[in-house]
Amino acid sequence: MNGSSRLFNGILLAALLLAGGLEAADQVAQAKRNIPAGHPRLLGSRERLQELARERPEAYARMVEVARNRKADDHSKMTSIGLVCAIEGDTVLGKEAVKLAMRYIDAPIRVGHETFGHDMANCALVYDLCYPSWRPEERQKFIEYMNKTVDANVRSEASPFHNAWYGYKHWGYGLACYATWYENPRAPEILAETERDYRERAAPALELSGNGGGFAEGYYINYWLYEWLFFCEVSRLCEGVDRYALAPDFYRERAVACMFEAYPGIREYGTRRPIPIGDGGGRVYGGDRDKSLSARRILVNFYRDDPANQVVNFFNETTPASGGSANAYKDFLWRDTTMARGDLKDFKLSHFSPGPGYVYARSSWDEDATYFFFKCGDRFTAHQHLDVGNFLIYKYEELAGDGGHYDSFGPDHDVNYHLRTIAHNTILVYDPKETWPDIRASVRQFGGEIVNEGGQRHNWPHHNGAVQDPQAWYAGKPLYDIADMLAYRDSGACLYVAGDCSRAYSADKLEYFTRQIVFIRPGTFVIFDRVKSKDPDFKKTWLLQAMKPPTGRAPNLAVANGRGRLFVQTVLPSEPLVRLVQGDSLYVSGGTLHLPSRDTGPAPECRVEVSPSRPALTDYFLHVLTAADSSAAEVPEATVQEQENGFTLSLGPARLYFEKNAIGGKVELDGKSFELVNNIAAR
Repeated sequence: MNGSSRLFNGILLAALLLAGGLEAADQVAQAKRNIPAGHPRLLGSRERLQELARERPEAYARMVEVARNRKADDHSKMTSIGLVCAIEGDTVLGKEAVKLAMRYIDAPIRVGHETFGHDMANCALVYDLCYPSWRPEERQKFIEYMNKTVDANVRSEASPFHNAWYGYKHWGYGLACYATWYENPRAPEILAETERDYRERAAPALELSGNGGGFAEGYYINYWLYEWLFFCEVSRLCEGVDRYALAPDFYRERAVACMFEAYPGIREYGTRRPIPIGDGGGRVYGGDRDKSLSARRILVNFYRDDPANQVVNFFNETTPASGGSANAYKDFLWRDTTMARGDLKDFKLSHFSPGPGYVYARSSWDEDATYFFFKCGDRFTAHQHLDVGNFLIYKYEELAGDGGHYDSFGPDHDVNYHLRTIAHNTILVYDPKETWPDIRASVRQFGGEIVNEGGQRHNWPHHNGAVQDPQAWYAGKPLYDIADMLAYRDSGACLYVAGDCSRAYSADKLEYFTRQIVFIRPGTFVIFDRVKSKDPDFKKTWLLQAMKPPTGRAPNLAVANGRGRLFVQTVLPSEPLVRLVQGDSLYVSGGTLHLPSRDTGPAPECRVEVSPSRPALTDYFLHVLTAADSSAAEVPEATVQEQENGFTLSLGPARLYFEKNAIGGKVELDGKSFELVNNIAAR
């Protein structure tokens, strides 16, 4: 069967899947799927791989070095050996990969929150790429291992809002099915079930919580998306199936969002650091950065005619090689130097992802740009934090960062500091009688208690605090629909965002909390918060996670980190109580100390707390944050005038007016007027 016929049948299958015809789609899966009979096939024929080796000699040479001489993680080693074996026909080398695979195949079946699908994918790649190096009894053992693993994990990793659905489980199922299609009688059945779950639950989850290319689970997308896209490409190469068509609002925008999720500047090993959202790492180099680069490459290759994705291709080429030498195979497979490159310099400076409620923005596409991120979105899954209204600011280095350390999932530091509101740049409202439900099963699993720090809450239905699928999300909407992005408008000179964060807090203590931010490029942020509590004695606290202890005298402070400096002016409340918390005291929450068990890299060293000096039902917080070079000694002074219905802020040549009793106002800058209005409908 030639490639055009496979493509036609793949398009037919995708159309049936889109139409929701399970019976018809299954018929195609069983009878009409023209998957190549020979090996290799997962990543194309031997001839295709040999042609890639001729087209990409430098990446191929690095991959050969990994395959033959270097130590590497099992995935990189097995994949590299497999590709070299297939290209060069080296069955002796292939037997080394088979030995690695048999360690997984002969081990006890892994069940639950384990990387059983990842293990299966590694073995499937070796099965396909090194097929002549397997003895018949070894092939049969792999098929038995595959089927037993599937049977043991029917209920494992069931939520498609969670990274493990994609990266721990289903990509491995898919690769194993394609690899064993003609040898394992159960392969069509297993693949059909995977496709059904993807069509009915996972693709709608991507569209709901990933609309615009962001993903509600945050940083963890850097861990799992590459593996899932690997499977999507195997589907395309094996039979021409377009799995991206089921969630276009996510996939088409994902490479753009991923580009915006990287801080400016090229870091260790020629990589870019992803921003922190929710759990995860990123503070020091890890393989997740190479996965992000490869995921962007896969997507821009697929959407190669889309101008925005062509711009991302230009961005990708500013870091042309994976940072880890073991990841050379990723460059070999996914770096297509023939694709068009767009004009990054004139590309838009902000991006809105409505699914998770993310806004990303920059002052320019220069490597020394000022960077801004704002989150105001709903609840979906495990690795999210209680951080609605959180923002990040970066100039040369992190200035306003994300507090705490992800030392593990559920112990004391995690549940009482790291994921809590107190570790983020948002608002606390302290009701001394408030109590919290068990978070991440911490009390049951680790002991201790969940403290009251005055922050946001979520009535965890189980240990992950997650929802099972989009149908369940809509059914439980009052629990999960906790925030609304109300405004996103970028005029070029300034960006305006606004969000309603009220429902992220207990209704027993909070009437409303709305946040409006105006980013006046290149480096000024005006943040206006309206907070009304149910009791005037409920203390309200505005938080800033400073990467370094500030200097200066409150209410005017400066945070210096490396070549960057953030000037902090508290304009409202008029007589603020400003507290700087640092050292071990930084990790005091709810009156008790919650130290991390390990250091995960550079984290905020000081928490700036701003509170009104007198109790009131309604308080207004107005701050001007200015990111600049560390050589800057001062910034324009901000002054405010209170009117009956609002506040007018004067800041150099700019005038900003904010309404007291509603979202909205006006910016006057350089002789132009910019209305602050709601332009986004609530979900």
